[in-house]
Amino acid sequence: QVKLVESGGGSVQTGGSLRLSCEASGNSASSGCMAWFRQAPGTEREGVAAILSDDNTRYADSVKGRFTISKDHAKNTLYLQMNSLKPEDTAMYYCAADHLVAGALALFDEEYSWWGQGTQVTVSS
Repeated sequence: QVKLVESGGGSVQTGGSLRLSCEASGNSASSGCMAWFRQAPGTEREGVAAILSDDNTRYADSVKGRFTISKDHAKNTLYLQMNSLKPEDTAMYYCAADHLVAGALALFDEEYSWWGQGTQVTVSS
């Protein structure tokens, strides 16, 4: 069992920055691979960034160069630093975790068993 709690969402203007956090509690072995997903109203959930058990990372093309995913293993906390935000980044952002996810599948939501409740990010123009 893994509990994920996101924080750090908010409203910013275009070009601004936010840092999302996701604190994981419970069976740490089950959260070896963690990722951020997002979903805007009327759209499907999409993978944003993932960090694998070997600390390799994966990013969606739309956020490469702007977002950075990282993990503090001691705190079992996942972060997403978001810079140069755009209105199209507006969405509910979700943290997800699972024991083991293949790198090629790291941005597919069906690969993850545990999910947080989400934190809203709104970017205004």
